Amino acid sequence: MSSSGTTGLPARDSIGGAHLSLGGQVYLEVRERIIDGRCPSGHRVVERELADELGVSRIPVREALQRLEAEGFVTVRARRGAFVAPLGPAEAADFFDIRERLEALAASLAAARADAEGLRTLEKLLERARRAAGSARRTRELVSIHADFHQQIVVMAGNPLLLDLMAPLDGRLRRLFSLTTEPADGTAMCGEHERLYAAIRDGDPAAAERIARAHVSGTREAALRLLAATTTTTTAETATTAETATAKTDAPAD
Repeated sequence: MSSSGTTGLPARDSIGGAHLSLGGQVYLEVRERIIDGRCPSGHRVVERELADELGVSRIPVREALQRLEAEGFVTVRARRGAFVAPLGPAEAADFFDIRERLEALAASLAAARADAEGLRTLEKLLERARRAAGSARRTRELVSIHADFHQQIVVMAGNPLLLDLMAPLDGRLRRLFSLTTEPADGTAMCGEHERLYAAIRDGDPAAAERIARAHVSGTREAALRLLAATTTTTTAETATTAETATAKTDAPAD
């Protein structure tokens, strides 16, 4: 597993400050690689190799993998190691079922409870998205901004239980956006978010809920179609990875 031409963990301040444990830093690094697709579905994560690459012992790597497994990013198979969990059409369809309902609720609550500070945050995110939408080189940035926009709406809903329910889904949402957003999607996505923002700003819960549902539903078909195509083209690679891992089952476990 390799990152963008660098080795070792980023400086502590760059990923959250000195309060992060080594395990927390490894978790963030591997999570980001999974989200942006550098570590695709089926990729085998070898503790020893990752520890060597990041310049840490295997203990924080193991801690990170346990946390990633709990959040659904990796699966651990006995005597075979850890693998990046699949995100194909079936998994995405399940995710869309939940996302459509929870995001519609969040939008409705946000419209009823929006304050000036929350609206300003949404406005700034929209402005950043408009600037990024016109550049194919900024697609990854656009993906992050759109995910932040959805997360901000959940925060503005002002419901701690909903926030807790949505928190484990945030990383999966970002991974889904990363895998299914294409450069040409930027302008349309911005337009849909602007309509959702307007309903929240106007204090119209019914309109906000309706627009949020339509937004999620509208992206569902295209995302599932793209994931199906991607899954088909990577099936052979995943099978090869699995065969290699099986051949090593007699080797000492990581």
